[in-house]
Amino acid sequence: MASTVCSAANLSTFLGGSATNATAAAEYICNNFNAVSNKFVDTSFAVDTTYLLFSSYLVFSMQLGFAMLCAGSVRAKNTMNIMLTNVLDAAAGGLFYYLFGFAFSFGSPSNGFIGRHDFGLKNFPSESFDYSYFLYQWCFAIAAAGITSGSIAERTQFVAYLIYSSVLTGFVYPVVSHWFWSADGWASPAAQTLLFGSGVVDFAGSGVVHMVGGIAGLWGALVVGPRIGKFDHSGKSVTMRGHSGTLVVLGTFLLWCGWYGFNPGSFVNILKNYGKSGSYYGQWSAIGRTAVTTTLAGCTAALTTLFGKRLLVGHWNLTDVCNGLLGGFAAITGGCSVVDPWAAVICGFFAAWVLIGFNKLADRFQYDDPLEAAQLHAGCGAWGIIFTALFAKKEYVNEVYPGVPGRSYGVLMGGGGRLLAAHLVQIMVIVLWVSVTMGTLFWMLRKLGLLRISLEDEMAGMDLTSHGGYAYDDNDYDKTLEMGKKVENPSPGTLPV
Repeated sequence: MASTVCSAANLSTFLGGSATNATAAAEYICNNFNAVSNKFVDTSFAVDTTYLLFSSYLVFSMQLGFAMLCAGSVRAKNTMNIMLTNVLDAAAGGLFYYLFGFAFSFGSPSNGFIGRHDFGLKNFPSESFDYSYFLYQWCFAIAAAGITSGSIAERTQFVAYLIYSSVLTGFVYPVVSHWFWSADGWASPAAQTLLFGSGVVDFAGSGVVHMVGGIAGLWGALVVGPRIGKFDHSGKSVTMRGHSGTLVVLGTFLLWCGWYGFNPGSFVNILKNYGKSGSYYGQWSAIGRTAVTTTLAGCTAALTTLFGKRLLVGHWNLTDVCNGLLGGFAAITGGCSVVDPWAAVICGFFAAWVLIGFNKLADRFQYDDPLEAAQLHAGCGAWGIIFTALFAKKEYVNEVYPGVPGRSYGVLMGGGGRLLAAHLVQIMVIVLWVSVTMGTLFWMLRKLGLLRISLEDEMAGMDLTSHGGYAYDDNDYDKTLEMGKKVENPSPGTLPV
């Protein structure tokens, strides 16, 4: 932000008296004026940085939300394992995003595919980036890794978590974020791109974060295979409930709170007016609107899931409602800043049915994802990308992404089909990129014998076999072990859960 500069030479011509006195008075006035002006500039930077840091802390709290949600959604004998993987997503992600990830994402100048500068935060801080921006983007990277960990829970070797988390946060996710969020990215709306002259409007990452994490989890779950006992001899899905609805609800509310840093925080700064200074309307209003659209999409999805599942299965299901709520949040994340609140209600309604539909497909094709992470984040994230291309409002798009005349906006808002075409391309390239990279990685881990745990370890529970003991003192563990010992030549579908 540039300060307003007072020129003593210009001011002196308006002051009476001798030339010497006029010059001295002008210098005195301008020195004080410039000092005050610079203080306002300093304050603006401090306010914006504080806003970004606070948003970072909210987003980071989502790691605790993921940990609690995952812990409650798995069986008790795997509680310590899944919580430790969430800790390591943050720890390994922090190191690898620092060394490589941020540079691949935002290192500029670069080509349209990948960043090439600022490895290990070299040349920080600068006019382009301060440390707070790195912290915020790191929180996003580890969120993508946290999504994936739930898909392969309860049957994956611990070393596999370390490897995939490092690769995802250090390379796979950063490349995607460079494409759509860096000013140099080939599909970024920050510049006049080649992608239909529009670029992609994925404000907080329905595609960049949620689809990347969800598609990675999809391939992980496909390659590692379903949990023992998840499908019976006829191929019918067997319910394997998580051990704590309390932890599921706690994790859901923590994620809900963190989403107020995830979506509104993606504005990065708050002290920015739209139009002339002194108006009540500015970026602070857009931030408030973004928080409202986020809230409405999640609430609508939760209620739609509640009544939808009641009609389908005949009872009110706590976990389904929590996942529906999160599906609404994942869907609205891409367009939260450029749609009206009424459109967010539509987003949440359809997000719930997208999640229900993908869960039906998962059962039909014997796909096992304990957290419904691929269905929720990849499925609802893809819907969110399409939704944004349908409902993005011209006024909001030009405010959030200024500087490009004739920028495309939502099809149903009169903006033509260029934005929709760009968003369909986004979905396809994310699926292709993550499938090639993470699908290959999981396949290699399986071939090397580093992916799935042994049958005995899975029956006993990973807490006992990998982490030295159970999270809880519960006699049910002993019963599970005794039942496992009595089964001779077990096969999938016959083992006790």
